[in-house]
Amino acid sequence: MTGSRATVHARAVSRHGSSDPHQDGPVDLRLVAPALAAWAAAAISLGVPGGGVAVAVGVAVLLAVCVWWVAVVRYGAGRGPGAAEGDGVTPRADTDGRGTTVPRARSCGVRSAGTLVALAAVLLSAGAGAASAALHASDVRRGPLPALAEQFAQVTVELEVTDDPRPTRPKVRGSQRTPPVLVFTAEAVRVTAPNGKVTAVRTPALVVVQQRGGGPDASLHEPGPAHRDAAREGLWSAWRGLLPSARIRVVARAAPPLSPADQVAAVLRVTADAPPVKVGAPTVLGRLAGSLREGLREATDGLRPDARALLPGLVVGDTSRVPPDLDDAFRATDLTHLLAVSGSNLTIVLALLIGPPHLATRAERRGLAPRLGLSLRGTAVVGGALALAFVVVCRPDPSVLRAAACGLITLLAIGTGRRRSLLPALAAAVLLLVLYDPWLARSYGFLLSVLATGALLLLAPRWSIALQRRRVPPRIAEVIAAAAAAQAVCAPVVAVLAARVGLVAVPCNLLAELAVGPATVLGFAALAAAPVALPVARALAWCAGWPAEWIARVARAGAALPGAEFEWPGGWAGGLMLAVVLVVLVPVGRRLLRRPWLCAVCALAVLLAVCRPAPFTRVITGWPPPGWRAVVCDVGQGDGLVLAAGDGTALVVDTGPEPRAIDRCLTDLGVRRIPLLVLTHFHADHVDGLPGALRGRSVGAIETTTLEDPPGQAQFVRTTAAAAGVPIVRAAAGERRHLGPLSWEVLWPPVPPDLPGPGGPGTPDRQAAGFDGRNGSAALDGPNDASVTLLVHTRGLTILLLGDLEPPAQRALWAAHPELGAVDVLKVAHHGSAHQDPLLIRRLAPRLALISCGAGNPYGHPAVGTLTALRAQGVRVLRTDTDGSLAILGTAARLSATVSGHRTLAPQAMGGGSRAGPAGAGRSRAGPAHAARSPPTGPAHAPTPRVGPAGARRPRAGPASGRRAGPRRLGQSGKSAARGRARRWFAPERTDT
Repeated sequence: MTGSRATVHARAVSRHGSSDPHQDGPVDLRLVAPALAAWAAAAISLGVPGGGVAVAVGVAVLLAVCVWWVAVVRYGAGRGPGAAEGDGVTPRADTDGRGTTVPRARSCGVRSAGTLVALAAVLLSAGAGAASAALHASDVRRGPLPALAEQFAQVTVELEVTDDPRPTRPKVRGSQRTPPVLVFTAEAVRVTAPNGKVTAVRTPALVVVQQRGGGPDASLHEPGPAHRDAAREGLWSAWRGLLPSARIRVVARAAPPLSPADQVAAVLRVTADAPPVKVGAPTVLGRLAGSLREGLREATDGLRPDARALLPGLVVGDTSRVPPDLDDAFRATDLTHLLAVSGSNLTIVLALLIGPPHLATRAERRGLAPRLGLSLRGTAVVGGALALAFVVVCRPDPSVLRAAACGLITLLAIGTGRRRSLLPALAAAVLLLVLYDPWLARSYGFLLSVLATGALLLLAPRWSIALQRRRVPPRIAEVIAAAAAAQAVCAPVVAVLAARVGLVAVPCNLLAELAVGPATVLGFAALAAAPVALPVARALAWCAGWPAEWIARVARAGAALPGAEFEWPGGWAGGLMLAVVLVVLVPVGRRLLRRPWLCAVCALAVLLAVCRPAPFTRVITGWPPPGWRAVVCDVGQGDGLVLAAGDGTALVVDTGPEPRAIDRCLTDLGVRRIPLLVLTHFHADHVDGLPGALRGRSVGAIETTTLEDPPGQAQFVRTTAAAAGVPIVRAAAGERRHLGPLSWEVLWPPVPPDLPGPGGPGTPDRQAAGFDGRNGSAALDGPNDASVTLLVHTRGLTILLLGDLEPPAQRALWAAHPELGAVDVLKVAHHGSAHQDPLLIRRLAPRLALISCGAGNPYGHPAVGTLTALRAQGVRVLRTDTDGSLAILGTAARLSATVSGHRTLAPQAMGGGSRAGPAGAGRSRAGPAHAARSPPTGPAHAPTPRVGPAGARRPRAGPASGRRAGPRRLGQSGKSAARGRARRWFAPERTDT
């Protein structure tokens, strides 16, 4: 090209230009409408009876034929008699001086004919999409399996595996953690009904495999010999090793899918008492792909945990090793697309062959192809072979086909620089893929992939040019524009699914992108080398582990930020709302770019929203309130309580069912040191959040109950503590400690006779603890009754934490501690369930009752009877499911509480209970002096809980006989705060008698 460069070339990053000037005309939209019509028709027809779809398809085809006939007639009339000789056209010179012929004038008839042809194409595409969807949906309804599933019948089924078995993520339901199971999709090819009738079918099904006893960690729940554990692990490995295209025979309990619109006809629940019965071997391609994937896993076995988990996911989409916390981090930072097979994987591999895409068809092309002497046709053949190998290794299921198609389209568009062809090519790919597999029309993954590809090809170039106009370096502008465009178009769909919006997605994607290329290339090299030279593969995997570790660190660091994401209304209404907000923000952002000082202000605001420094958060939200004494964290259906013990230091009691919830609560409170973390008992809704409490904090020791039940969850606590290097000690009744302004005593559970520690089984402290056969071990009926119960004193306030004690244990607690009297604050036992001892509640006479439970929980917590009984005594009740996190402030003379949100509560009566004697003074315990227990020794950098001298007696709240004053109204400070800000209530001044 000679002379001055065209405008489009002047804006190009490369000196060769980004596109030909003749291609910068109007966008070609001719294929967009047919693709969208086929997509919509397929999505609708999958849930419509076949008869209705057949009628609709017939009508669409008939209308298309009629429209096409009218278009032909109008086109012939519009051309006129002299059109065949080229009348009405004249030559016109373009910018290169080449002559072309363009119409001088075109009749309205010709224009309308073109419109009618486009309408006919839309009708035919919609009919084709609906017909394909009806045929695929009929597979779900074909054969006897759907009817047997409705009857929950036990059937014998011969299956052809269509997907790799993958373990599910354990979830906490109530007090138990659901055991992991294996799930995979398959096609039922032969069904034997309970009456012995055998039917040959081709029906899709979802298979759920669970070992008797609860999965691969069943040995944790049912201790047994080592050989039994090894046998169970062998069974689990045999099921996990199934390859697609293999045929097996199973005896299963059939059940209907969750939704009638699901892609499967039945859910087959299999108990893995024995290895799968194989009746057919996988295909050659299936075995080849399985060996390559297994070789990659073997090559990564020696890497650090994060690299070992991530590398197979980055290369072939194998996420079986990704731990839950890392998966959460990727979701919070919107990096999950890196763990799924995507078009970028194929693009990176093909880039090695052809070099920079914009040079792919030029004489100065780079990459391996010219060095190997390959022609352009040879390069295309080799590239096609690589794409085929990519599909084979990553499994030829719809998601992989979608990724391969989108990746090839992106590479083709960037390589040729024909930007007018980008949208038609993407539309053609969507049309073909929807016709091939109509279930993609209802796939959110497919929708996200199409939106992201369209944004990269259409929005990103324009945004990149806009940034370059403002003196942003070209390469940086391209990367920022690509990440921002993809995030902008995908964010509404993510909001539909997850009801959240991420604020760190763009910077995290930019930082992770630095390592994606090296990790993918080296990972594919290790994949190819593993079958022939495993040591070489391990060396390559070791090199790929470094960028994989970088990606994991970016994800964890981004997710650890307090404002990494925020809640947003879910569902399609929330997604549409976010889309409208983004559409409004785009022109606003364009104007902001013209004013650097406004850009700086906005950047500072976003930085504050993401980092959420405590002073800033307190000013905006009022949370956490200054001078808080204790906080009941909103951790869902579980318990998590924090007691302030100094600047950045706290005593934590329970961690809830989910790590992220307790981690966010502790972060908001500014807790960095936990000298002692108490786990009242081993139910999952109290201990499964332990990794979140340990994350990034100095923890001195973990104190647990004496009853290790359930065993599997007790083992989880031991494993997690060992990995963090935190010692575990067991609590015992009579133990007293103090830490800063805090002092507390363990009231329950009783000390078992075989517990090692100071004093033997017959010492006075153990006898007083209740091990006389009347009040002690007889009351320990399960994990709830073994809950560690603490009586806490902080700046004159008395707080009783009952754990999940049931009424028998509550009565035993009362009998073991007859001097126990009224308290200021009561953490109601067992999430406010109906199982409460009314006599104990009347005896404790709390002024404030705190209930930790999850919104919409299926257990009816808190029970109406419990709430009624508390309020009848004039007790102020606060609960996390409606009030959010609960903070206790003030002293015994001026008790107040602040809630973090959810709803505005009207002032309610709170008893200003009288106490015997002045605040903090009380009756000493009866019986001999109790030996104080030695504190656990934690790390040198963590403060260790201090223990009072032996025989020291802490002041206790007065006896229950103390006369209470009548109920007082709890006044709210000022006007009701705006939604989202913390609200505070004050108790009346305490009166003593």
